[in-house]
Amino acid sequence: MTECIKLKTPQETIQIGFTDQKVSGRAGLLTFAGFLHWHRLAQVLAKVLPHVRLSPKAIPVVELAIGFIAGILAGAQKLAQVAYLRSDMMLPAIFAIQRLGSQSSFTRFFQGFTSAGKNLATFRPLWRWCLERLPSRPGGYALDLDSTRLLHEDGHQEGVQTGYTRLGTKPCLHPLLAVLEEAKLVVAFWLRAGNASCGNNVVAFTLDLLANLPRWIRLRLVRADSGFCLPEWLDLLEQMHLSYIVVARLLKPVQRLLKKDLIWTATEVPGTEVAEVWHQEVNWRQARRLILLRHHLTEKQAAKQRTGGKRLVDGPGYLYQALVTNLPPGVTPLQVWRQYNPRAGCEEVIKQLDMDFALPKLCLQKFWSTEAALSLAILSYNLRQLFQRHLGWMDRVTASTLRFRIFTTGGIISQTGGVRTIRLAVREPAERAWWRHLLEKTISLIRNCNAVEQSP
Repeated sequence: MTECIKLKTPQETIQIGFTDQKVSGRAGLLTFAGFLHWHRLAQVLAKVLPHVRLSPKAIPVVELAIGFIAGILAGAQKLAQVAYLRSDMMLPAIFAIQRLGSQSSFTRFFQGFTSAGKNLATFRPLWRWCLERLPSRPGGYALDLDSTRLLHEDGHQEGVQTGYTRLGTKPCLHPLLAVLEEAKLVVAFWLRAGNASCGNNVVAFTLDLLANLPRWIRLRLVRADSGFCLPEWLDLLEQMHLSYIVVARLLKPVQRLLKKDLIWTATEVPGTEVAEVWHQEVNWRQARRLILLRHHLTEKQAAKQRTGGKRLVDGPGYLYQALVTNLPPGVTPLQVWRQYNPRAGCEEVIKQLDMDFALPKLCLQKFWSTEAALSLAILSYNLRQLFQRHLGWMDRVTASTLRFRIFTTGGIISQTGGVRTIRLAVREPAERAWWRHLLEKTISLIRNCNAVEQSP
């Protein structure tokens, strides 16, 4: 047998062989590793992880957590895929760990999370640590609450229960999360069983979230969809003196309002009319300001505009929306609607978590283990978001784009003059200059305030 295998192409014959050099296709992750070292994430994790390892041969839990984060950023969707990266000899060096764990090591690691108390004690400080990386804003931040359904049709894990999904009633999990809209940062995450209602435990969730906010993070507005339009939650927001806009449920009382001879006012938005009333539901302790909107379907379709709302049998030709708010009357109904609309950014965050951070794929046998795995994956998303802010990138860049642009850059690791050396596979002079700028920003011990261009 010859050493090389010959691949014949229409133009030439290519010889394929093997090399003993330590080559990695993920050398670009050293930029993200430098960011983690800059912020001393290993020391932060060492303070909060609840595990105790007695075996001298066991991988330290901090290294398992960092290896898991590295795997998720590299594109892994399951524990087995994270474990596959053990063959990459560069990752342990750049992340300053002994080695990546096996699938069974990661499983045992997450099995160490056995209760809600352990999970809160671990991840509550980590959410706050992420928030402490944010500056204050003169106008404050908008907080968006939302939930999502994680489909698991095998349905044998703890917490996987039949609930309503976009595909009908299916076995699923139903997590609850909160996002700061301006920073696109997840600030709290709780896992719930699949059969939980949308607003289940939202009062306790909100109280815990508010208590965990740094004092300089001021909330200018809280937004949520109709699943959170619960009297006890609205009462809590009013008691905490928080402004809110929540989608009201189009139940019979609101539908009767829409059937009345309301004075609909045309707006500067073509095809959209607004009305305003004070309305009190049966279980509300007081009347609240209700903003009603109707969108003319024909005009919206002619203008090729997408809009929210529901069709009603008694109001053909229109899509209707109702928003309950405690914003003062000086904020016009159209302004209320426009202040609510950016909440769609929360849906984009959930979409990224689903596509790039393995949220629908990570599911262990035990409920609290699953919550811990999902929380650590979401922490990876937050770190990615903070990494972009560190580079000075204000425009949205997805994890997939980062992987192709930076993380999957090839490289060789070797010993040169007794010093461990990494050589990146970057040839063009302009691209090398861009990489030097990027590395100075993420690795240098001297603070660098200059933003990095998003591409060479």
